[in-house]
Amino acid sequence: MDWRGYKSSKSLLTPMKGMSAGRVGLLLPSSNTTMEPDFYRMAPEGVTIHSARMMLRSVTVEGLEEMSGEATKAAGLLATAGVGVIVFGCTSGSLLKGVEWERSLVSRIRDETGIPTVSTAGAVVEGLKSLGVHRVSVATPYTEDINLLEKRFLEAHGFVVEAIQGLGLADNLEIAAVSPKRVMELVGEVAGDSDGVFISCTNLPVVPLISGLESRLGRPLVASNQASMWAVLRVLRHRGVDGYGKLLEVL
Repeated sequence: MDWRGYKSSKSLLTPMKGMSAGRVGLLLPSSNTTMEPDFYRMAPEGVTIHSARMMLRSVTVEGLEEMSGEATKAAGLLATAGVGVIVFGCTSGSLLKGVEWERSLVSRIRDETGIPTVSTAGAVVEGLKSLGVHRVSVATPYTEDINLLEKRFLEAHGFVVEAIQGLGLADNLEIAAVSPKRVMELVGEVAGDSDGVFISCTNLPVVPLISGLESRLGRPLVASNQASMWAVLRVLRHRGVDGYGKLLEVL
């Protein structure tokens, strides 16, 4: 499959009049220490990152559901900064109860703030489709119950999940501490012969590894933070970014 020439979908929202064309509002779990540095690293000139946090002690179904209850309040704080787009920056937290849950979460934040909103899970779906990926292999840091929810979410969007493998971690600080070597090993273990690989979790340190892994695999790779940045740059109608995989080059 020649995924390099595949055209991006245009289904995401566009910014409302009066919003800043360069401010990204980032909603993220309180225990996430990776997504902000990744966003700072990937952000092109003229794009700034402004964050609000939601309490998350552990990456469990109960913890993620509790965190989602703080989303609209935290988004309201971001709205006072005049951001041009808000991203709900948690993969598992935005797919927790399926497709309608993710859509409802995005709608609630957008309705509360009047600001275009995307979620990490929604961005991943759009990103995989934009690269022509149908059969996907998934690498995660999660426990099996979270992996099962992610598999169901992707399948509900029409993907064939060839394999999904996690590290069995629920402590978010442990997820952030996973070594580059272990991430690369995990990707190698799960990749198989799928159309592309998705590395899940906004707290897993992946972004600096994307280009090298993509070259090694010879096929597209989508990671949570990369897809999230791709989605917000599309809303802001910004140019692409080099050095972080094919996805960010095809805005």
